[in-house]
Amino acid sequence: MHFPKGCLLRRGRCSEPGRIYLLTTVTQNRRPLFVNFQHARIVIRHLRMTEQEHSCHSLAWVVMPDHVHWLIELKEITLSTLMRRFKARSSHSLRKTGSITAPVWQAGYHDRALRRDEDVVKAARYIVANPLRAGLVNRIADYPHWDAIWI
Repeated sequence: MHFPKGCLLRRGRCSEPGRIYLLTTVTQNRRPLFVNFQHARIVIRHLRMTEQEHSCHSLAWVVMPDHVHWLIELKEITLSTLMRRFKARSSHSLRKTGSITAPVWQAGYHDRALRRDEDVVKAARYIVANPLRAGLVNRIADYPHWDAIWI
């Protein structure tokens, strides 16, 4: 059975509560599921739900047509549990719309722990500027699927 390279990232991964992580996950076969406004808002609802459950503190995120970038401060949960819950719950909600039947998310995800001396605001700005770099909008204010606590 073939597994995407993202699955290899799980080996040796550690989770440190209080640490800031940049997480990225992509849709299965990079399908642009989130060009659909309703689908993107469902994913956003689940990003926010993780914070309400005190799994993490969301610092910034952007939902792109075929992937999500998410800057978080991890709480008392592992990265794998956080991502498993987010992907399972968002997939279930997206399937309930009736317009998605195939798998939503590609297996695995990419994570990067920010060094203690890294500029977190700069990382957040980089995340929310993704729609500009992708040519989806001319101004970030015109893109509806992002948030950052500083901006």
